[in-house]
Amino acid sequence: MTEIITADRRMSEVIQLAKTVAQSKATVLIQGESGTGKELVASLVHENSTRASKPFVAINCAAIPENLLESELFGYERGAFTGAVSSKAGKFEFANGGTLLLDEISEMDIRLQAKLLRVIQQGEVDRIGGRKPIPVDVRILATTNRNLADCVRQGTFREDLFYRLNVVNLTLPPLRERIGDVRILSEHFMAIYAKKNSKQISGFAQDACGLLDSHEWHGNVRELENVIERAVITASGGGLISGREICIERRNLGTQAAEGGESALDKAWSPGQTLDDIERNVILGALHYHKGNRTHTARALGISIRTLRNKLADYRKIGIQA
Repeated sequence: MTEIITADRRMSEVIQLAKTVAQSKATVLIQGESGTGKELVASLVHENSTRASKPFVAINCAAIPENLLESELFGYERGAFTGAVSSKAGKFEFANGGTLLLDEISEMDIRLQAKLLRVIQQGEVDRIGGRKPIPVDVRILATTNRNLADCVRQGTFREDLFYRLNVVNLTLPPLRERIGDVRILSEHFMAIYAKKNSKQISGFAQDACGLLDSHEWHGNVRELENVIERAVITASGGGLISGREICIERRNLGTQAAEGGESALDKAWSPGQTLDDIERNVILGALHYHKGNRTHTARALGISIRTLRNKLADYRKIGIQA
């Protein structure tokens, strides 16, 4: 069973609502910042539904190029395009009878949005190159880290599809607004990774707790989990995790440096640098931090995967490999 641990009242209300609407056939739109646990909530909805014994299929709309996303979702027939040597079912067919999670749906091309809307309305899917529609019975769940209503106003998301998806809206609060959750989630992840790495760790030292409680956690639960996993791995021996094992990326630009009184804001720019130079350094630094994973990098920077690909393509044109 999917486990979502929280002490926060608003998060508890979201979880309870998710369990309640799970019994219905309604589409559900799950909104929240990257790392807040949208995929976990989607799994929770499926597991508490009448479709729990049927397939739960997820696809990340931001991680797959537009031309491939269409074939992944809807499938294709043999000979539909170069390389289609045999027919292939899409995610809708794989999820038949169960649930399909469209992760980061705001990144879906508007042309595909029209085809998706037809599937939702008609209950049938057209494979690429197919001659007749294939009936499917699929419940749609969708997640986004963007405000879809804003996307509609900006013309990047279809209004009719938005209303089809937004039958039930679950909005997850960010971790920085769930103060009580940081400690219990830290303990939860510590137990998981201590067992996985065969470490005898009983808790957190006072200085470690201070660091965990004071951080703003812009990366939300995902960032916290990564920090705790690293702390467990690097902890020496048993006992308590100390502050020196808590490695947190600082974002407070106004914080004074320990020596010299120079703030991080002063270090953000140096003579001769343009705004483009700074942006490029930030993007490449984030890409390096996430070990080349473009999806995680785009999420961390708050940009679409399409924007990130375009930026990296521009850098390659001027001889910078990324």
